[in-house]
Amino acid sequence: MRTLIRSLLEEGGVEVVGEAADGSDALDAVVEHDPDVVTMDIEMPSMNGLEAVEAIMTGHPTPVLILSAHAEEDADVTFEALERGAVDFVTKPGGEVTSSMPSVKRELVEKVESAARVDLSADVRATGRSSSARGGAGPDACGTATGRSASDRARSGPTNSGTARSTGSSDDRKSARAGSARGSASTYPDVGTLVVGASTGGPAVVEGVLGGLTEDANLRVVVVQHMPEGFTTRFADRLDGRSSYSVTEATSGERIGPGEARVAPGGHHLLTTADRNGRLKLELTESKPIHGVRPAIDVTMAATAETVDGPLCAVLLTGMGRDGVDGLQRVAGNGGHTIAQDEETSAIFGMPRRAIESGSVDDVAPAGKIAENALQYFAEE
Repeated sequence: MRTLIRSLLEEGGVEVVGEAADGSDALDAVVEHDPDVVTMDIEMPSMNGLEAVEAIMTGHPTPVLILSAHAEEDADVTFEALERGAVDFVTKPGGEVTSSMPSVKRELVEKVESAARVDLSADVRATGRSSSARGGAGPDACGTATGRSASDRARSGPTNSGTARSTGSSDDRKSARAGSARGSASTYPDVGTLVVGASTGGPAVVEGVLGGLTEDANLRVVVVQHMPEGFTTRFADRLDGRSSYSVTEATSGERIGPGEARVAPGGHHLLTTADRNGRLKLELTESKPIHGVRPAIDVTMAATAETVDGPLCAVLLTGMGRDGVDGLQRVAGNGGHTIAQDEETSAIFGMPRRAIESGSVDDVAPAGKIAENALQYFAEE
C-alpha cells in the first residue's frame, strides 16, 4: 500500500520524502523529515492512526490527510481523526487495492496539495481548543506515508494570528442554547433561511455555527459540506447531537420548516424548489459536478436565492477554490445577507477570500462569531 501511494503521489508531482510502517515510525519520520503533509491510514500495528495523529499534533504539528475506507461504518473513526487534528480525508475505493487505488490519484494529489496550505493554528483560533486537548479514544488505524510537494512551501497560505471566541464543550453549548432560547430578548420573523457552505477544515466550524443557533430564531438551515457519500449521514448525526435543531441528511422531495436543518448528501447536489407555508421543499440531483465537487455550494445557494421568500442568509466557510462565490453573489443580488469566515480562523482562506474580493460579502466574521452575526441579521428583519 505504501509503495502504491508513493507511486500515485509521485506521478502527480508530489515529492515523497519518507515512509513509515506504523504510527510509532511515523512520529520518527515526521521529526526527521519535517514534511509539509502526512498521509495516514487508520489501521496499523503498534500505534494506530488515531493515536499517531494526536501525537503528531501535540509534538510536531503537521497537516495530516487520513486515508479512510469507503464505508459508512468507518465514518465515525474518520471523524474521530478529524477531531484529533487531521485536516481532511480521502476515501479508498473498495475492491482489489492494486487495481482500484489509481482511480483516486487525482483526489489524493489535490488533497495533499490542499493540506499543505492549511494553517493549523486556525483550528485553535476557530474552536478555542489546543491540539493536545482533542482527546477521545477510538478504534483502529492504518499504514502511513509522508509527502512533500516541491513547491508547497512557496504556495502555502498566509500565517494568521489573533483569537476567536471558543465554542466550548458540547454540554456547555447545549446549556447556553437552552438559556438563550428561554431568555432571548430578540424578536425573529416567523421563518428565516440559513445556508452554510464549507470545504477543507469545515466540519468543526459548521458544528460551531449550528451549535450557536437558538431555536427561537425559527430558522430552516441547509448545510453543504464537501464530503463523499457514506460520510454525510454520520456528519448530520454529529450535528444533530451538537445543535438544538433537528439535523438529518436531506432526502429528495421532503419539506423542512423552522427548527430543522438538512445536510446535502455526498454525491448529490441539493436544490430548494419551493417555499410554501413556511416549509422549504428540497430536491436532490446527480447532475455533473461543479468545480469538481458534488454537492456544490454554488448550486444550493443559487437555488435558495431564487426560491426562498423572506429573510435569507448565506455563510461561506473555510476551503480551497471558489465554490460558493457565485452562489453568495446570487444571494446578495437577491437582497439576502452574506457572511464569510475571516482569515484568522480559516484553515484555508480560499473560498472566503475570493467571495470577499468579489464584493458580495456583507460581513466577515471569525468562526466563533458567525452564528451570532447571522442571528443578529434575522432579528433585525
